[in-house]
Amino acid sequence: MTSPLADRPWLASYAPDVPADVVVPDEPLTAALTRAAERFFKERKIKLHIVDLNDRPIAPGELKRFTDKLGINGVLDVAGKAYVDAGLEYLRVTDEGMVAKIVAEPRLLLLPLVRCGKAVSAGLTEDVWRRWLEV
Repeated sequence: MTSPLADRPWLASYAPDVPADVVVPDEPLTAALTRAAERFFKERKIKLHIVDLNDRPIAPGELKRFTDKLGINGVLDVAGKAYVDAGLEYLRVTDEGMVAKIVAEPRLLLLPLVRCGKAVSAGLTEDVWRRWLEV
């Protein structure tokens, strides 16, 4: 019988209270990020409106609000699987063309997209959200 450390020798350097195995939820990262944003605002008793982009695609006008403030690259998840699979890192696409791609494939977006009045953010940006609440 072999030692449990034979296949995973790095476990010997773990502190005793560090688990050798972790449970990773079977969900997209975007779902976890959206849940984190939801928790951030609910903890502060701020009303929010959540739109599931799988049920209803983002409206071009709403997307324009974000791209006007953040730029097209500011709303794209350039490290995401959808971006890589579409080969967008190698293509030159106009902003209008990229907007059309985003509307057709919402997984290209850096989620969560958060709007507070005229201010917007893309991704998990709690520091930005805190600044919004200070004003």
